Amino acid sequence: MVNNIEVLTHSSIRIKDRLGTIYIDPYKIRDESHDADFIFITHPHYDHFSVEDIRKVVKKTTILVVPKSMEDDALELKPELKDIVAVTPQIYKEVSGLEIQTIPAYNTVKPFHQKRAGWVGYILRLDSDRKRVYIAGDTGLTKEAKKVKCDIALVPIGGTYTMDPKRAAELINTIRPEIAIPTHYGSVAGKPEYARTFANLVKSPIKVVEKIQYFD
Repeated sequence: MVNNIEVLTHSSIRIKDRLGTIYIDPYKIRDESHDADFIFITHPHYDHFSVEDIRKVVKKTTILVVPKSMEDDALELKPELKDIVAVTPQIYKEVSGLEIQTIPAYNTVKPFHQKRAGWVGYILRLDSDRKRVYIAGDTGLTKEAKKVKCDIALVPIGGTYTMDPKRAAELINTIRPEIAIPTHYGSVAGKPEYARTFANLVKSPIKVVEKIQYFD
């Protein structure tokens, strides 16, 4: 399954599944592929909710999933896709056959992502192999994140706005997925070498896989 997960850059993720092509926070997209069956947005910051980049992957049958607090922001895209689904933290939902769970994404000691904003990470239950994939979004080391049950975890490691490699590794060592994929480093925040620091702190038998395709 990990071969079907791409981190294009930063926190821009593409997953290929039997249910369709899934994007999370498309950003600095290089090609106009218009291949998205689902687009998930974690929060409204420019490097996660980029209308310009969404328009490169959207098509008439795309379903856009956003936090409830972003519903008005997403309305300008409504004519270009099939539907907009608004979600709140800590819910289970099925969206066109895709099972999702939302996890609060916020900072505990920083001001950039506040809990009251209602921003989220997602756990996607993929149809291809029933693996649970956790995309943490811009979060700190929160009590909700520590309770996540998943097979694959994509977690931010860049520091500044999110967890740094040490705290991200602490989270991974707590929730113990089969595979951990670092995100949110090498461009907006965090150096490319942070991935190696993170990998060295993650305990066996958890496997760390670096996936970022390009740094901008």
